[in-house]
Amino acid sequence: MKRLFALLSLLGAVSLGTPAWAQEDAATELVVSETAAVAETAPAAEQKAAVTPPDSGDTSWMLTSTMLVILMTIPGLALFYGGLARSKNMLSVLMHVFIIFCLTTLLWCLYGYSLVFSGEGAIIGNLEKLFLDGVTITSLNGAMPEYVWVAFQATFAAITTALIVGAFAERIRFSAVVIFATLWYTFSYVPMAHIVWGGGFLGADGALDFAGGTVVHINAGIAGLVGAYLLGKRIGFGREALTPHSLTLTMVGASLLWVGWFGFNAGSAAAANGQAGLAFVNTILATATATLAWITGEAIFKGHPSSLGAASGAVAGLVAVTPAAGYVGPMGSIIIGLAAGFVCLWGVNGLKRMLGADDAFDVFGVHGVGGILGAILTGVFAAPDLGGQGFGDGNADMAAQVFVQVKSVGVTILWSGVVAFIAYKIADIFVGLRVPEEEERQGLDISSHGETAYHF
Repeated sequence: MKRLFALLSLLGAVSLGTPAWAQEDAATELVVSETAAVAETAPAAEQKAAVTPPDSGDTSWMLTSTMLVILMTIPGLALFYGGLARSKNMLSVLMHVFIIFCLTTLLWCLYGYSLVFSGEGAIIGNLEKLFLDGVTITSLNGAMPEYVWVAFQATFAAITTALIVGAFAERIRFSAVVIFATLWYTFSYVPMAHIVWGGGFLGADGALDFAGGTVVHINAGIAGLVGAYLLGKRIGFGREALTPHSLTLTMVGASLLWVGWFGFNAGSAAAANGQAGLAFVNTILATATATLAWITGEAIFKGHPSSLGAASGAVAGLVAVTPAAGYVGPMGSIIIGLAAGFVCLWGVNGLKRMLGADDAFDVFGVHGVGGILGAILTGVFAAPDLGGQGFGDGNADMAAQVFVQVKSVGVTILWSGVVAFIAYKIADIFVGLRVPEEEERQGLDISSHGETAYHF
């Protein structure tokens, strides 16, 4: 209104022949009012410019990737493991995976996210974002809302802890699973995630782990092997066939794992970009190659390829390409998949016999061995001359990068092994690790949960 009044006054003064001094006063008033209006709107304009909107494409892809990783865990991993169990333990395995997913995602939002992604400690972060304090609908991680990043990373924490279930299946107390999962997640997964991804010392060394070769697969594989030793062998192990009750469900679970893994690997680009596309292609190629390699190995050494071999080979390829997915070229991913198929086949047969542990569903043989192989080969095939995207910060050549990769593998094995041992022992002290022999023979579905998966 002030601007309008001043303008009308000026026009009126000119049209009526008002003296020059009056015209000058009217013009001055108009300039002053214009300046005041600009001054009033400037803070709002600056505030609007300061709020950068999230990129809708990146946000959509990361929401989709988060849902895909959830699909990997429930139902993918649950059905994969459930099919490998005997029918009397089917619900027990499903419950372990399902409850660990619930527990871990809750703990992630309470304190895990803050300890991994806040602060710059060499081993652990800080509690700056405890209970997601400071995370709002306007806060961003890159070009996506921070809440989306929180949810995406929560699914990684959940599936990593749930992977361990396959090693001690069919003979562990449910309460021991809950205690162990809480302790191991807190003192192994959280620190390792910070050490590699959150600004810790391995990340500072230039370690390459695109989606979790060390943080996820080696970490879980070692914890599973320690658990297999501490719980001992299942009744009848080595004397009778402890065969899977439904390879159909195992194949369905493996298929869901493969589909979900595109969110796991390609989503780790944290954007809808070329690196996500590269990871997507590599996830197809390494998995397909590992599957073919595994069943070829079976045909050579066992006389026939099997559906269980195909499913296991696919998971081996997925595991091995995980640390490499965004760093190596397509031809590199094929070689990684080829190596994973044969090496992990040996891991669940020859190596398993050498170790003498009853790793029920071969968590170490596939995830541990495949993770170690993939982590080291990432340092090789990340080389630009081999089609890769280059080495980590400070690593000028392949030898330097491979050294850092081997160091990362060693740190993960040591850290996870020690934490897992202590966590199992604490659970054993408080509730006991293993169910009584009678309950194990009856099956954990009835003895632990009072229900059965099937009614014949």
